Amino acid sequence: MKELFILSPLSQFEVINLIGINAPILGYLHINLTNLALYAIFIITIIVGLHFYGNNDSKVIPNKWSIALESSIASLSTMVREQIGASSEKYFPFIYSLFFFILVGNLISNVPYSFAVTASGVVALGLSVTIFIGVTILALSIHGIKFFSFFIPSGTPLYLVPLLVLIELISYLARAVSLGVRLFANITAGHTLLKILSTYLFKLFTTNIIVAVVTLVPFAIFLALIGLELAVSLIQAFVFTLLTCSYLRDAIELH
Repeated sequence: MKELFILSPLSQFEVINLIGINAPILGYLHINLTNLALYAIFIITIIVGLHFYGNNDSKVIPNKWSIALESSIASLSTMVREQIGASSEKYFPFIYSLFFFILVGNLISNVPYSFAVTASGVVALGLSVTIFIGVTILALSIHGIKFFSFFIPSGTPLYLVPLLVLIELISYLARAVSLGVRLFANITAGHTLLKILSTYLFKLFTTNIIVAVVTLVPFAIFLALIGLELAVSLIQAFVFTLLTCSYLRDAIELH
């Protein structure tokens, strides 16, 4: 009798060591290459390669990648300008890089047996906390002590100031995790659902011919969910960068 082992749907998000090196440097140095690091390098390589291939400086007729990249730049530039305002140009390279890192990471994670970088709490929360710290430092450098007026809405009665300051402070600190949790939760939930469905569909397809034919109906729904997950990959990248622009605008204008 064969034993059946079914991996947990969450096992696809596990960070594992691929290569480890022990070196007697600085006392003791242990270097690991994890699947997370490998896919992060892979994502950056793809982004650089796409932009290198889409470079139109030496071509009379632009290729499809050039047109796609120019359209992406125009769309993101418009979004950043509408959200941040007159000083948007200096922040555009950061927003552009952030968008493509998240987008490519999300899309790669939809490839079967790949690793979802953006479903890692370290990456998602790391980006979120880093952006929060950077935005706070930016606001303090621009406005100085006036920055703390951000926590007191205009026209607030004096007796409500302590309560509202506490509420606004908690709301502001929540930004440090809200970006990352939103991205992490959506990608993790979608991939977990697809993993569960694919496991059961595989069992049904390998049962017998009659069950396999009947299974074509839920399989069609499964394909639709894959398309939805691809759309979520784009939407989550856009939402993440849009909220980042909103936080930058708040830091610049103290709205």
